[in-house]
Amino acid sequence: MADGLRDILTEKRILVCCGAGGVGKTTTAAALALEAARGGRKTLVLTIDPARRLANSLGLDALGHDVQRVPDEMLDSAGRSARGGELHAMMLDQKRAFDEVVSRYATDPDAVARIFRNPVYAQISGSLAGAQEYAAMAVLQDFDEKSDFDMIVVDTPPTAHALDFLDAPQKLTSAIDSPAIEWFRKLQSSGGRGWSVVGRTGSYVLKRLSKFVGSQFLEDLSVFFTEFNDVLGGFRTRAEETFALLRQPKVGFVIVASPEPMAVREALHFHERLTGQTMPMAGFVVNKVHDDLPIEADAATIEGKIGAVPGVGELNFQPSTLRVAAEALVASHQELQTLARADRASVEKLRDASRGSPLVEVPFFKEDIHEVERLGALGRFLLDAA
Repeated sequence: MADGLRDILTEKRILVCCGAGGVGKTTTAAALALEAARGGRKTLVLTIDPARRLANSLGLDALGHDVQRVPDEMLDSAGRSARGGELHAMMLDQKRAFDEVVSRYATDPDAVARIFRNPVYAQISGSLAGAQEYAAMAVLQDFDEKSDFDMIVVDTPPTAHALDFLDAPQKLTSAIDSPAIEWFRKLQSSGGRGWSVVGRTGSYVLKRLSKFVGSQFLEDLSVFFTEFNDVLGGFRTRAEETFALLRQPKVGFVIVASPEPMAVREALHFHERLTGQTMPMAGFVVNKVHDDLPIEADAATIEGKIGAVPGVGELNFQPSTLRVAAEALVASHQELQTLARADRASVEKLRDASRGSPLVEVPFFKEDIHEVERLGALGRFLLDAA
């Protein structure tokens, strides 16, 4: 078993950073990828975060669906080793990735063109729940099969629930292949022109639906699902292959959380799901942990120390002013200590669940991470933490 995240970067080829939204997955993924590259590995970080924070952190103007190499001088400024690793980055374009899967599995090129032109497909590929996660898995598998990267770090979508990453592909394929949609396909005549004779019930349903959505939309819907049926088998196969990939020893899941109770519950639930499905757990990263820094001084002692600061006496403060300031400092510190104790309890829950897997606590940093030097400092902290 790995002693820390440094060992994980050596032993694994794929790291999947998961967690609820807003816990620092993108920054953590970028920092781990940077450390892998600094250590001499050819590394790709794949992000699904549309906020473009990753591009800014790596000194890039923007990221897109095409892989970009981070300039070597950026790695050098972060302290690249003499082994000369490389760092590449891309941001998933959901629709392009979805189009690539359709093109891969459709047997008729003309059908592909018709699917792409269909307004129903435009809606599904761009916004259907689960499409983004499915696209991310498909892209990950492509890179694993075809690329020469030594390390691939995946920043999962910023969903409200971490489990969406595992559940969404199955939900997507189930939705597209549902009995209701099969009913629509059966309504379409074998030649794809007009509706077949389906009896009173079918005719009644179609007439009622057409009043709400229009007959052209129903026609587009029927044609789409008839054409799309050709690639459904490929979609299901892709999902099964990706789940098989995610169970391989070369993969590791890093669960990113904060000490907030909701984020901890999400992390624990996700960890339970991973272990229940024999997926390889790599470790926990808990961001924004308040330091526990107790002090013995009371308000009177602090008031005296404030008054003894050179120049304070010359300001002619009223004695009550210094006393109020000292009491405010004590109250503020007590609030921080309360948060620190609550954070400690949350972290211990995750530590109990980790069962020996690495767990790194990341304290509040004084400044946000928006440049490669600070990203490098975070990466070194993650790898050096006990």
